[in-house]
Amino acid sequence: NAYFQALEEYLDMLMIILGLVVFFGVQSIRVVAPEWRQVAMLKHGVMRWRLRFGLITLLATALIIMGYMQMRLDPTILWTPPVWTRHIAGLMMLLSLYFVGSAIIPKTTMKRLMGYPMLIAVKLWAFSHLISNGELVALIVFGSFLIWSTVMFSISRRRDRKVGVVAGESSVEFDLAAFVFAMVSWFAIVFYLHEIVFGVSALV
Repeated sequence: NAYFQALEEYLDMLMIILGLVVFFGVQSIRVVAPEWRQVAMLKHGVMRWRLRFGLITLLATALIIMGYMQMRLDPTILWTPPVWTRHIAGLMMLLSLYFVGSAIIPKTTMKRLMGYPMLIAVKLWAFSHLISNGELVALIVFGSFLIWSTVMFSISRRRDRKVGVVAGESSVEFDLAAFVFAMVSWFAIVFYLHEIVFGVSALV
């Protein structure tokens, strides 16, 4: 029994690591190999490239989630976070969703000022879950996302400064749309989706 349990844990961890490697590899192409990306898009077509890109990302995300959920059934506890960290995490997730909205909605102030609001959203999401979870698997998954998003943001901003990228326009109306997106998404996740997808209420 101990052997099979250890094998199962090994496979779950392997699933997570494989998912992380594939996810980060695919999502980093725009930054680490922009010329190759452009050539591939011209060769295969933009829509076909985006479809493959999306499917691979979805598969990698599924591997991470499945491995994460399996390892949480018998978690290795590293520490017990104080209750207040959950409240801080909730507020940080609201801010993270605002940056998500700022990334997907055009002409937002955060996009103009920060350039890559989605990477900031990932950093906030990862850090909020790191401080409010004390399991080993949480440290591996969210710690990896925090490191990756921080490195990608730094590289992207440094590249923009080097080539002299000019910031676009922004509008209050689009900022308001990002705020509405954040509020609606936050309430949906906290009161409904988090428990359905992950089996744990965000309110606990």
